Amino acid sequence: MRFTIASLIFLASLSIATPVIYDGRAPLNYTEGDINIPKAPYTYVVRGSGNASAYVEFEKLIPPTPLWYGKLLGFLPLPEFTEQTVHIKIDNSSVFVPGGNPANAQYGFRRTEIIAENNVTLEETNTTVFHFSIARDDLFPLNIDHEYQIVFIEPTDGTHVFQIRYGSNFAAPTQPDLPTSNAKNLEVTDHALNVIYSVPFESLTWYNFAVQVDWTNRTLGVLASKNGDTLKQVTPKVLPNLSSTAGPNGQGDFHFGMVKLPLANPNDSPANQADVVHHGIQEGTTEGLYFSGVFVESPTEGISIGYGETTPAVGA
Repeated sequence: MRFTIASLIFLASLSIATPVIYDGRAPLNYTEGDINIPKAPYTYVVRGSGNASAYVEFEKLIPPTPLWYGKLLGFLPLPEFTEQTVHIKIDNSSVFVPGGNPANAQYGFRRTEIIAENNVTLEETNTTVFHFSIARDDLFPLNIDHEYQIVFIEPTDGTHVFQIRYGSNFAAPTQPDLPTSNAKNLEVTDHALNVIYSVPFESLTWYNFAVQVDWTNRTLGVLASKNGDTLKQVTPKVLPNLSSTAGPNGQGDFHFGMVKLPLANPNDSPANQADVVHHGIQEGTTEGLYFSGVFVESPTEGISIGYGETTPAVGA
């Protein structure tokens, strides 16, 4: 059988090999104007007082994770990207005001998150796998004295089915020695905030994740890699996530971006020190992260690990 170069590129470009339920990779023609609406594949941008485009940019010059380019002849990367890198920033204006009511202003946080289009019937039933890749922005670095919540699924009770966390864990009163020993690591935590995977977060590196959520049995499994390495299972098996709520009340919005928690203000009352949403110390600096490779898939035919390859779903 003869293959032309065009047909080889087409075959290699099928870099996600399992049923994709939601594709949140920014299309090449997606613009800052689109995020202000926002257009699909995004539903909402949790942000401060500016337009969404003041905090979210689409980068054509910064390559996304290479996992989903596909490969030509099994080893050469394809010459063109299929998505844009998403650049998400916060600054001192990044105070979210739910409902536009100043009484609800979240002065404790600085936050910008994109909320994915969410069909919970498909994305959050049976078993699904949430893919995303994260890279540092060293021009606008995060302050690791603070805790950052970067990727999470948030039901209406405000908890997180799982999350990616970075920096020093929030405490009231503030811990005496900052940053904490874990502050330089990206951590995957379960609903009860147990750390189930941790990796140092270094410069000039894409950190790729796939988090398997079994919504029926309430378990989690994690695959991870760096840059162009295919995803590998990093939890020995599925892990219980039984503090999460079963059924519709345990489903929620899929967020990626950052929520920067404050440092507790020693001049505040104990109650206000513990109220991270509305009180605390923030420096107001501009800080950023890069995201790519955001999608949700069904693992019925395996979990995509890059370049059209799959591995079996994480087992018990």
